[in-house]
Amino acid sequence: MDAFESRLHGAWEWWDAAIGDAQEGRWVRTPVERRVMDDIAAATVGFGYPDPSVELSLRARVSRVATWAGVLRLAARAGDWELSPVAGVLPPRPAGMAELLSAVHAVGEQGEVWLRQLPVDGPPPPRAVARVEGFLFGPGSVEDLRQYFYD
Repeated sequence: MDAFESRLHGAWEWWDAAIGDAQEGRWVRTPVERRVMDDIAAATVGFGYPDPSVELSLRARVSRVATWAGVLRLAARAGDWELSPVAGVLPPRPAGMAELLSAVHAVGEQGEVWLRQLPVDGPPPPRAVARVEGFLFGPGSVEDLRQYFYD
């Protein structure tokens, strides 16, 4: 599994652990965690899929993904949570806010990696960008984050 695949696979595992533990009652969000999630939603509104009639360049799509990394670093700093690498590592259990933020950060960080490599390696594969966008945007994605919590 290459670095991209490992990162995306790990992000989904950490995401599933945090959401599953929340839905099964092993993680109940604190008021601070709720406010931080609200702030993440407010900071990322408009990042989702644009109107289908709008054609975004691959660079613009990667930039939208990369912006998530900065938002998640700020969120982690605000709550004093430590972001962890997710590639090839099982999430600690019960999983909570740090694991959830780490999962989403890993995907946004992939956008940053692609932006840094762009001048040398050219654009990333469009299919890989679409898979990352699928993690962040659309039904069943990070964009729907608040809907996964029953507390």
